[in-house]
Amino acid sequence: MKFFFGLLLCLSACTVSLAQTYSLDHYLDIAKSNSPLLKDLSNQVASNKLDSLRLLAGYKTQVNLNSAALVAPTINGYGYAPAITNEHTLNALLGANQAIISKKNINAQLDAITLLTQSLKNSAKISEQDLKKAITAQYITAYGDLQQYKFNQEIIELLSKEDSLFIKLTRANVYRQVDYLTFLVTLKQQQLQLLQSRQLYKNDYTTLNYLAGIADTTMITLQEPAIEKPMLPDPETSIFFRQYKIDSMKLVNSRQLIDFSYKPKINITADGGYNSDFMRQAYRNFGVSAGFTFTMPIYDGGQKKLQYQKLSLQEETRQNYKAFFSAQYKQQIAQLNQQINENNNILREIDVQIKYIENLIKVDTHLLQTGDLKISDFILAVNNYLTIKNLRTTTTINRLQLINQLNYWNR
Repeated sequence: MKFFFGLLLCLSACTVSLAQTYSLDHYLDIAKSNSPLLKDLSNQVASNKLDSLRLLAGYKTQVNLNSAALVAPTINGYGYAPAITNEHTLNALLGANQAIISKKNINAQLDAITLLTQSLKNSAKISEQDLKKAITAQYITAYGDLQQYKFNQEIIELLSKEDSLFIKLTRANVYRQVDYLTFLVTLKQQQLQLLQSRQLYKNDYTTLNYLAGIADTTMITLQEPAIEKPMLPDPETSIFFRQYKIDSMKLVNSRQLIDFSYKPKINITADGGYNSDFMRQAYRNFGVSAGFTFTMPIYDGGQKKLQYQKLSLQEETRQNYKAFFSAQYKQQIAQLNQQINENNNILREIDVQIKYIENLIKVDTHLLQTGDLKISDFILAVNNYLTIKNLRTTTTINRLQLINQLNYWNR
């Protein structure tokens, strides 16, 4: 009896701690806000925007202040040749440089950054789906533990109601002492099972908090996960196929950048300031200069053709990966839908059996009061009820996990 009262005290404390409830959305929101990976990807997207601005700034006129001085003394006829060093020089020039580049070339370079940004955004969406799938899977597991725990409480309540009746009937010699002991062993086993199910829920709930980045060990009641079988989008618009489109556009952009790298390049330069060797009237050596550089590639040993070939190989690789992923995607979606339908059929059969067993237990309970039922038959009915209810919980959780896997592709 001490064990029984201790168990009731433990359950009362647990009931108080489980008074507060949280939903699946609560944990998903916290996990997203705490995820360092999602924050990292967001910062990379912001960094790419700065790279675009930096690229545009780099093609504006660049102005620099340059200064240099040189002294090469000749001592007793020893020293550098004055014709080479001018003995001493000083310059302080304000220089400007402007690259002449076509707008198409600039846009192609900006497109490279834009495509990288799109790739990062798409990766962030996939990472968010990964996180959502992991959190939801653990939430469903913990919720299943909670349902098992509550069901074990229900069984103990059922057996506890019959305990006092069995004692009276045993004392009245309606049932033998050994029959009551058999019943008592079953009750104690269920009490132990209740403690184990509570510990399992606590462990899986703590794991859920760990995955979501929550530093809290208090046990909370989890609400039933609102998960429904989704209508999947067209694969071509899915984020999982979008990455292949972005990769294709990257290859096209790379070809454009190769083409532009072989276009003529012109730079206009100008400077003004002081530049003197102090040989003649140094105070007059203030002036300006202007010029340009022109570069036109003629022959590079066939490097351009080799770069094109590399891009062709990358495109072939991309198509192979896409075809393989597409086949896997279709196979997995079909398999998940099939498994969900099979689980639905099993659940319908289980519900029918539960109704039969519940009716049987009601009849057995009435027969127990008159002593017209063997305790072993009652325990058998209770064990069958335990088995079928456990099977229903397991099948329901399995169904939710399958829907969660299917939901992963729903974006």
